[in-house]
Amino acid sequence: MTKQDALFQYCLRLGDDALILGHRLAELCSRGPFLEEDLAQTNIALDLTGRAQLYFQYAADLEGRGQTADGLVYRRPERQIYNHLLCEQPNTDFAYVIARQLLFSAFDRFLLEDLCTSKDERLVEIAAKALKETRYHLAHASDWVYRLGLGTGESHRRMQQALNDLWPYTGELFEIDDVGLHLLEAGIAADLHTIRALWTPEIRQMLQKAGFEQPADDYMHTGGLKGIHSEHLGHMLSEMQYLVRAYPEATW
Repeated sequence: MTKQDALFQYCLRLGDDALILGHRLAELCSRGPFLEEDLAQTNIALDLTGRAQLYFQYAADLEGRGQTADGLVYRRPERQIYNHLLCEQPNTDFAYVIARQLLFSAFDRFLLEDLCTSKDERLVEIAAKALKETRYHLAHASDWVYRLGLGTGESHRRMQQALNDLWPYTGELFEIDDVGLHLLEAGIAADLHTIRALWTPEIRQMLQKAGFEQPADDYMHTGGLKGIHSEHLGHMLSEMQYLVRAYPEATW
């Protein structure tokens, strides 16, 4: 594996996380619990989608086959999508939306901070821009965690249930394979061991402050980095990719 091949794969993974989570949040447009929150979720979705485009354009440039960012999004099959499984989990209710955002944004903030020191200048540029947005995403999610945890008995129950159900997807965030190791040795990729050491106490503190019990680190789902997904991603892609696949020569 060459450094360029590894970097191409790494950009796809970063882009897929942003794309898939952004798409999930975009599904909430006009469905927020109230207008201000509807706009907040839509803006976070736009932040993530914009970041995804930057990663995919970099990946297309690295591949050097005349590919475009749109092509990488709309023409890859499910087994060639590499997002973490947490990002594709459905918007079961508002508690699930917030729990998913908290767990991922806390990870994402440390990831982007690490990437700001990467030896790859283009990754540094993307990370520096995205970090400002992600700090807001995390602050927004953590505020809601406190409101739901310290609110009513029902809000606390629902949020605890969401955390219990989504926690088994967090272990995958810190998996390192050959791509990650290759780029870590080159000073390009983020160090997931260091990030986990930072993420774990921060999440624990946030949950304790809101009165929640941290779920146990038992069974953890895995497969996203290999293109193996839950049933939810296929349904999402059937909607996301329909137009391009039905009318492959269409332009607008």
